[in-house]
Amino acid sequence: MLSIRFNLSQSIALLLTAGRMLILFSLLASSQLYAASDFRDQARRIHDRLTGIPPTNDVLNQMATLIEAGDAEAAAMLAMENPAFYNVTLKNFVAPWTNEAQSVFVPLNDYTATVIGMIRDDIDFREVLSGNIIYTGNVNGLPGYSNTDNNHYEALEQLGPVVGDLSNPAILQRKTQTEVTGLPDAATAGVVTTRAAAEAFFIDGTNRAMFRFTFMNYLCTDIEPLKDVSRVPDHVRQDVSRSPGGDSRIFMFNCVGCHAGMDGLAGAYAKYDFDNDTQQLIYKTNGVVDKYLINSNNFKPGYITTDDSWINYWRNGQNKLLGWGNQPINGVQIDERGHAVGNGAKSMGAELANSQAFGTCQVKKAFKAVCLHDPDDYAADRAAVNAIAADFMTSGYNMKSVFAQVATYCKESP
Repeated sequence: MLSIRFNLSQSIALLLTAGRMLILFSLLASSQLYAASDFRDQARRIHDRLTGIPPTNDVLNQMATLIEAGDAEAAAMLAMENPAFYNVTLKNFVAPWTNEAQSVFVPLNDYTATVIGMIRDDIDFREVLSGNIIYTGNVNGLPGYSNTDNNHYEALEQLGPVVGDLSNPAILQRKTQTEVTGLPDAATAGVVTTRAAAEAFFIDGTNRAMFRFTFMNYLCTDIEPLKDVSRVPDHVRQDVSRSPGGDSRIFMFNCVGCHAGMDGLAGAYAKYDFDNDTQQLIYKTNGVVDKYLINSNNFKPGYITTDDSWINYWRNGQNKLLGWGNQPINGVQIDERGHAVGNGAKSMGAELANSQAFGTCQVKKAFKAVCLHDPDDYAADRAAVNAIAADFMTSGYNMKSVFAQVATYCKESP
């Protein structure tokens, strides 16, 4: 009888032990399945954010394996091999920079195509404001590039994402503006001297629009926050009244804050215009375009533009916080007062692109496009942006790497 009870007790103990082991194995298996599912969710989220479409099962498996191995950036790079990243995501990313309304609903143009090509080909992104570079289509039957219309790019876009695949280097090809548009090398300044940019920002006015939107698009700031009334007003042009409404205090304590810095730098664009009649960019080799001399009676003693020289007064004062670069830049010199000086849009573009603000801005824009919220809202996001920007500026200004790092950071976001 005792033997029977002992055997029964042993049997119950063995059953309980086996049950615990079964539960443990079930929990481990469930944990492994959950982890695998989690990696796939992260892979799917990265792909969706970067391309706008779900991955194939094969790509999803490859990305999940890379993420599990601790290389989420490689997974993001794999996602960016999908043509949709270039034909849709980047096209929509760049389009608002090309027009004053900042609309995404605009046709493909030389500005947009050039930025897409630069990102695709891992070109130092600082060249976007200074390079002798342009991308054009290469498809049989496509109308040639024209300095007077946008038919070439609209036709390329209408071919669709297969025939007109912007991710294909054989279809979207890198060239120089000198060979395509005829601008001399010294007059080229990246996207600033594309036809689309000229039509949007050099048209009418006095080219301050080009300056303003360049700052908005590439330094992520409008001009108003840069207002500094302590800067020297000696480059403020004649067309700016020194007594608006009959009150000189308005100029001294308001207008001068923007114009002192802006007019000093915007002299770089003094040889450019957009002709409404011929619908093309104009570059004046001798002298400056007439628009820089209009409304001279507003203030006769004001600055008279005679060439395309520029000076950056914002290297000093409060706007020193934009983080102007100290490394030597071709065409840029530092005067005895610490101001950068140069001639033309090319050197001024290099001055802007070597600032801390330029590097941080590109990361912020990519972050918002991929993570779908503004990085300024959270401390952790701001820290991530600063870290990615530091890497961006010390490892070749590679925008594809920025997108990969941002997508990695946001891979667990809902």
